[in-house]
Formats: sequence, C-alpha cells, structure tokens
Amino acid sequence: MTNRIPLSVLDLVPIGEETDAATALAASVDLAKQAEAMGHRRYWVAEHHNMPGIASSAPAVLIARLAAATETMHIGSGGVMLPNHPPLVVAEQFGMLTAMFPGRVDLGIGRAPGTDPVTARALRRSAGPLSVEDFPAQLDELCGYFDGQPENLVNAVPAAGNRPEIWLLGSSGYSARLAARLGWPFAFAHHINPLDAAAAIALYRHEFRSSSILDSPHAMLCTSVVCARDTEHARYLAGPLALSRLNLRRGKPKPLASPKTAAQLEHNSIEQTIIDEAMATITLGDQATVAKRLSELVERTGADELMVTSMLADPADRLTSHSLVAEAMAAR
Repeated sequence: MTNRIPLSVLDLVPIGEETDAATALAASVDLAKQAEAMGHRRYWVAEHHNMPGIASSAPAVLIARLAAATETMHIGSGGVMLPNHPPLVVAEQFGMLTAMFPGRVDLGIGRAPGTDPVTARALRRSAGPLSVEDFPAQLDELCGYFDGQPENLVNAVPAAGNRPEIWLLGSSGYSARLAARLGWPFAFAHHINPLDAAAAIALYRHEFRSSSILDSPHAMLCTSVVCARDTEHARYLAGPLALSRLNLRRGKPKPLASPKTAAQLEHNSIEQTIIDEAMATITLGDQATVAKRLSELVERTGADELMVTSMLADPADRLTSHSLVAEAMAAR
C-alpha cells in the first residue's frame, strides 16, 4: 500500500533557457525549505557534469547549503558517482558534512560517471573511468575511511566515526545484487530505466543479506513526475523534459527550453518517436491521475520509499508539481 509511504525529492537543479546556474541554485534552496515544510523525508541532489541544463555538478557543496537552510530533513546525494572521485575525497567531504549535520546526511553512490567519456577523463585525470570490476573495491576503500580501520595508511579526517547513511543507487540488476550482498539500502532509478524497476527490486529483496547496517531489505524508487491542475497542462509542462532527452540523444544537451518553445518545435518521425518514448516514462497528469499511477507503481515494485523528480525549469511550476504530489499522496 502507498498510504503514508515516505515521500522525498530528487533535485537536478534545472537551468532553463531564460535562467542561469545562480538562479537555479537559489530556487533549489527555496524548494528544499518547502519540501521540509511538506513533510518530505529526504532531499537529494544528483551529480551531472558538462550538461548545460543541470547545475548540480558538486553535490557535497550543495548539500552543505541545503542542510544549513533546513532543520530536520535528510539531505543527500542521488548520487555521487564514485568512478569520478578518489574514495578518500568522498569520505572527507561526507564525513565533514555528517560532522556538521549529524544524523541528516545521506550518501547515495552510483557506479556510472554521469557524463560523457571526455568529461569523465577530465574529472579523474586518467585514461578512463573505473571498470565495473573496480567498483566494489572502491566501495570497500570508502567505507574503510568512515570506519577508521587501524590498518589505514591514510586517514580521512573527519570521516572516521562520522559515517553518513549510505545508499547504493542503480538502474540495473548489477546494482541490486551488490546492494543485497552488502546489506545496504537500495535506490532504483526508475526515471532512467522504468522497465526493470520491479525485477531489480525483487532481485534485491531475494538476495539480501543482513548486515550491521540493515536487518532486512529497504528499497526506494525514484521516478519522474509532472503534476498540474489538469492533465493537458501537465503534458505542456513536461514538453521541455522530453525535448531535453531528444537533445541528449543527439549529443547536443542544452538548457531546458520553455514549455512554449518546446510546444512550437516541429519534429520528424524519428524525433517524434523519441519525444513520445520520453513522455511515456514520466508520470504526468492531474492529482488524481498522478496519485493513482504512483500508487500502482509502488505496489508493483514493492518500494518502501518513493522519491520524485520534477525536471521543470520554472521554480513556481516545480514547486506546484511537488506540492500537488505531496497533497495527493497524503490523501490516499
């Protein structure tokens, strides 16, 4: 049942064609305050690089600002892409955040670079990103810094003793299996891969091994939502998000277009197919429609928590979408 399921926000800090990064970041601070007032459990920001429409490239910096602007809500990363960083740096950053905001910091970790290969090389200053085989070892190293293991030759100050709540993120069975083996909470990126959500969460539950972190499996589902007073307006607002996915497929990411700009563009049949496929991955509509679809999604996947992302560049539209979702889900 979705009744009273914990609701959270994933924020990519969208930049529109008429805004800039500073405006987008300020809007995210305001949205975080409102999300806390609405009773949301978590507010996560995602790491993306070299994308003109996304300003959340440095999660640790933004988390510090958001945590300072709120009081009780968990603030975290959804996620930090570990292949882009030495584990020591991540441990230092999130150990410091946890020391400053004890009990409130989440460290969601992903294994994809979250960017193009050229940018990934620039981030790591190496020939390429880590391979899948390297990822578990990097996680072990990261946790070792938080645990303050005596055999460590290097200490991540102040990470030792200041371990955040660590989640493994993913959009595939690989991440589900690894989270199960580690005994960690698992967050599935339904907004990236909507087809495999139920199977991945079922796999996670089936293979879960209890740990010092969790006695039983705990899964969160993150999905893309655009909610408005009526479905026609919701589709209109979602147009720029679908267009941004088309631009990404073209290899030409841009700031989010305005809904008016997106609606006026004409597309060939191939482009329109991509647009239609992108729209189909978004839970959009009025409150009743969105609440029904989200409830069905939670029941189908068995998620313990629900996180929604509304990729709308206009701060007022984004706040309205999140407010309507929270109101509708609370009423179920």
